[in-house]
Amino acid sequence: MDDQGLREQLHRAGYIADEALATTLWLAGELQRPLLLEGDAGVGKTALALALAQAGGRRLVRLQCHEGLDLAQAAYEWNYGRQLLAIRLHETQGDQVVERDLFARDYLLERPLLQAIASETPAVLLIDEIDRADEAFEAFLLEVLADYQITVPELGTITARHVPQVILTSNGTRELSDALRRRCLYHWLDYPTLAREIAIVRSTLPQAESALVEQSVAFVQRLRREDLGKTPGVAETLDWVRALHRLSFKTLPDDPHALLATLGCLLKTREDRFQVGSERVQQLIEGRRAGVAERA
Repeated sequence: MDDQGLREQLHRAGYIADEALATTLWLAGELQRPLLLEGDAGVGKTALALALAQAGGRRLVRLQCHEGLDLAQAAYEWNYGRQLLAIRLHETQGDQVVERDLFARDYLLERPLLQAIASETPAVLLIDEIDRADEAFEAFLLEVLADYQITVPELGTITARHVPQVILTSNGTRELSDALRRRCLYHWLDYPTLAREIAIVRSTLPQAESALVEQSVAFVQRLRREDLGKTPGVAETLDWVRALHRLSFKTLPDDPHALLATLGCLLKTREDRFQVGSERVQQLIEGRRAGVAERA
């Protein structure tokens, strides 16, 4: 399968990828290299990994990164509760506890990294928001991605039967190391163009009126040009169009007061909500009728 075939598979899975993204993603799979996706929150980084797994019929394994993430949460830990119960059971039966029995694979709790490495079927490993983890975890992750294997001292080295397709996402809250960037292929995921976002909404919400979709997406595209604290992403666009459809709108209403109550779908901070009042909403609506050119 080539990059165009992958693009079509993603489309069938509900993800509208442009040619550059599909090509980079296909190359990452062919070269067995991780793909680092950077971009603002809400542009579809996580959704790409979900669609990739669905498109390829692969298992999705997700590691949500956060500050203080450690080996036990990311790779593996021993089931100490079961080990303790086994010790007590041996004691009641008068048996001697053998250490190798307590550190058998049955007592190992697999966390996302080991789950992906040890998976008996091909998997997609999503390492979400890697920029939220600290540098120590990033260094450990580099070791895992170098050879796609994890060493458990009590068991030995576990090597991937099927090299997982790895996608790392970052919102840019922390600068990543040069070593990690060199290890990965890279793609910057920007907010979609008007035409692509309309296609995304139509694919996800086919029941919504075509005019409503086009006008609502154009409104959101103009709204993103405002000086907002949190720019609405594609997920917010989908929520808003879904809300307008549920309210039985077939087109975007001319009355700004009819939209104000729905802006909680798009604006997620008090400052942004205060900034975009009825007068500004009216101007954003009129941008459509004033013939403002939109970039496709």
